[in-house]
Amino acid sequence: MVPFSFGGHDFTALSAGALFWPARAALLVADLHLEKASWYAGGGQMLPPYDSLATLTELTALVAATGAQEVWCLGDSFHDAEGCDRLLPDARAMLLALTGRTRWTWITGNHDPVLRDRCGGMVTQEAAVDGLVLRHEADPAETRPELSGHFHPKLRVRVRGKMVARRCFVATRAKLVLPAFGALTGGLDVDHPALIQAVGRSAEALVPVRDRMLRFPVAA
Repeated sequence: MVPFSFGGHDFTALSAGALFWPARAALLVADLHLEKASWYAGGGQMLPPYDSLATLTELTALVAATGAQEVWCLGDSFHDAEGCDRLLPDARAMLLALTGRTRWTWITGNHDPVLRDRCGGMVTQEAAVDGLVLRHEADPAETRPELSGHFHPKLRVRVRGKMVARRCFVATRAKLVLPAFGALTGGLDVDHPALIQAVGRSAEALVPVRDRMLRFPVAA
């Protein structure tokens, strides 16, 4: 857990790719993409059907470890609008336990623009919370401090002659993009034009490691 400040608030970045907001006892995650494997299976591409269970197991552990009373999911929580209906019984029970004991909010994304209320929690397109805007995809025109997901940012660096990739946060003065939390999600390089267009070239890639934050200028 690495403390840092954004938008006038204190947060803790977690190496798992989540963000904890101590003042609200809130946990923020993005891009769970639950039931991605079953969605691919529906099209004939068979993948192990345990991605949702793995993601929810890790999320349950983080809620317990942080004592979170609120959970904000910043869009693409399900890989499609029908994902909740396909959850295996163990995964469904785990999710219902989470939404039942926390103030849980689903922010809709491009994969799940319509979420049916079958897994608990509240659904909204975006939210303004204590001066911060929470939405799925960063809006280049937004001037208020903004938290979002969507891009699955990943940093690639060369270490001892080998290329290493790691999910990361991407931050500017007014924007913070969370990495994808889901177990079955890929990543977009931090210098990808789509991400740069959304947040600007002044962005930094932030990688929480133990008790410190590694910072890498995206332009470099």
